[in-house]
Amino acid sequence: MRQIVPSEWKKWFRHFLLDLDARIDSSLFNSAVGLRELWERYSTFMDRFYVGRWKRWVFIEPLSEGATIGLAGLVLMLALAIPAFRETSDDDWLKKSDLAVTFLDRYGNPIGSRGIKHNDSIPLEDFPDNLIKATLATEDRRFYDHFGIDVAGTARALMTNAQAGGVRQGGSSITQQLAKNLFLNNERTIERKVKEAFLAIWLETRLTKNEILKLYLDRAYMGGGTFGVDGAAHFYFNKSARDVNLAEAAMLAGLFKAPTKYAPHINLPAARARANVVLDNLVDAGFMTEGQVFGARRNPANAVDRRDENSPNYYLDYAFDEMRKLVMTFPKSYVERVFVVRTAIDMNVQHAAESAVENQLRQFGRDYHATQAAVVLADLDGGVRAMVGGRDYGASQFNRAVDAMRQPGSSFKPYVYATALMNGFTPKSIVVDGPVCIGNWCPQNYGRSYSGSVTLTQAITRSINVVPVKLSIAMGKGSPNPPKAGRAKIVETARKMGITAPLVDTPSLPIGSTEVSVVEHAVAYATFPNKGRAVKPHSVLEVRTGAGDLVWRWDRDGKKPTQAIPASVAADMAEMMSHVVDEGTARRAQLDGIPAAGKTGTTNAFRDAWFVGYTGNFTAAVWYGNDDYSSTNRMTGGSLPAQTWHDVMVVAHQGVEIKDIPGIGAGKKRPDAVASANANAKASEVNPGPPPILTRRGANILVRVEKLFDDAAKTITVPGKTSSNESGKPAPTSNVTFPDSFASATDQPAAAQPPRKN
Repeated sequence: MRQIVPSEWKKWFRHFLLDLDARIDSSLFNSAVGLRELWERYSTFMDRFYVGRWKRWVFIEPLSEGATIGLAGLVLMLALAIPAFRETSDDDWLKKSDLAVTFLDRYGNPIGSRGIKHNDSIPLEDFPDNLIKATLATEDRRFYDHFGIDVAGTARALMTNAQAGGVRQGGSSITQQLAKNLFLNNERTIERKVKEAFLAIWLETRLTKNEILKLYLDRAYMGGGTFGVDGAAHFYFNKSARDVNLAEAAMLAGLFKAPTKYAPHINLPAARARANVVLDNLVDAGFMTEGQVFGARRNPANAVDRRDENSPNYYLDYAFDEMRKLVMTFPKSYVERVFVVRTAIDMNVQHAAESAVENQLRQFGRDYHATQAAVVLADLDGGVRAMVGGRDYGASQFNRAVDAMRQPGSSFKPYVYATALMNGFTPKSIVVDGPVCIGNWCPQNYGRSYSGSVTLTQAITRSINVVPVKLSIAMGKGSPNPPKAGRAKIVETARKMGITAPLVDTPSLPIGSTEVSVVEHAVAYATFPNKGRAVKPHSVLEVRTGAGDLVWRWDRDGKKPTQAIPASVAADMAEMMSHVVDEGTARRAQLDGIPAAGKTGTTNAFRDAWFVGYTGNFTAAVWYGNDDYSSTNRMTGGSLPAQTWHDVMVVAHQGVEIKDIPGIGAGKKRPDAVASANANAKASEVNPGPPPILTRRGANILVRVEKLFDDAAKTITVPGKTSSNESGKPAPTSNVTFPDSFASATDQPAAAQPPRKN
């Protein structure tokens, strides 16, 4: 075998590389030539379709631009549709809202129901013809003609509303309204309307028109806590929907638009006026003649008088929403949809809470310029015993105790102090109450003055604003941004105690600028008397099927308490917060013979007033304010909120064994045992009364007027006497002084940075 020497090997390798390079160059050249030939052939072929001059601008360019815009529109529609179709990801989407739930109080007494009537469900063909026609004439006349969205009806509604300068006519089809009822909520946003439109088209592809109409008649909210026309017929007329006459059918059809406004048991004249509009719609749509509706006009429907029925509707809404979430955790193979639920509500306490709110607003609401309130009272295991979501459920179903997010003001400070105690501070730690700034924000105290060196107990008792801010800075020392690091620790503590609200990180977070809900705020405070264990707010104690089989029980299947803060910290906080009730800003919340602790809160411009407190038995939160965030007339947490808390707690503690609060104990009890007569007498003694209406300027005017009277008295002469004292000297003018507490309760000059108040 011939052996290759190194020089020959190099020569062979060089030739190989040259050959490879030539082949690559040749391939690239041939490929370029081929592509050029293909391009020339394509250009020659496309030249046959060339359109020039006017034909191009009339036909080709519009078609080209239309195709581009259409493609972009399709991409946009797909992007908008994806969030809507995510709502249908659950295979049991149709069963989500078909629950039928009967609610019992904690003692097993029926208190109400929610959901559709499964046991009395009526086939569509059994509904009266006049009820179907009244619904279609009023809600969607072209229901059987459109594809889920009534384009013509929407355009007509837009024109009508534009001409009227407001909302006079709705543009949503029955399918769109059903999509909202099944998948969405009632928030008025563009995002919700877009989702509603896509879901309506999706429903039209999955269900027949009759199925959609049947679901709409069964699922729509009809006021009075009823869902579906059959439930509404039983509630308003004591009869099945099968048996309603034309006048009653018109009144039921009128409820779809605004069940609260037109509910006949609340406002019968408005309900009859709305029913008359429905009769007009029947005639305009050609479904009936004027002669056919004449009898219904002359003999309008009469609703059952239910004014004496006092159902805890805000509580039932909260419990039903909790039940719907709970059912979603059941196995998908579980098909039962009829339940009997025992709740934690105590109707005596519930009625006391409702009465307390109504009494306070009726007596002092106008003086304080306050129109709404919310109350939540719960056991120390988180079971909600009473809930008031507003002054009048008939006027507004919006649950301010659950769905409203309001600034807690100084009632947020216990989370700050608890965090401080976990980071080396003690109740006797000294902090200097003096000026402090974070960036260009400088908090101020309520009286626009400083107290110098104070203990943490004194600071929380007097609700000093500067101290929590300084604590947040001190807790973050050692990090690049101490205030932010300190606030992160505060947020972590609040989260562990049960606050799930966003808690936006701002410099003013330690003094309550972030927003919380009443129910979470109330139950988070239960961590203190629970020796640091946090619990979850809940209303459902026990779930059984319609046949009585036990399905779920809170003490067995519910979320167990978690240790949020050390027991020693909880005890120290209870001792500190008891001073707020004993000698601080919440003296109206004092309970005879029962140790109590809590914290008041009032936000900027007096928009929100809070008192959140607890005993060894219960925790409760009270909020007063206005739905439109307008300011009250200088209402503080120590006025109506503290008084309402006191009145509700007095009833809640009747007939129960009074428990001590860890950290306070029996030594802090007030002398007399709780008795209803004494409690009522005490309640009248600490009546909050109207707000102070004498301003500092008014006080100064009165002083000047009094001085004028004194000066005038000096000039008055009586025969034989002069206006002088016994020594012959002119009588001195009176000096009138006002205590600091009065001055702080009257008008004060506005500051560049509005302070957060107690």
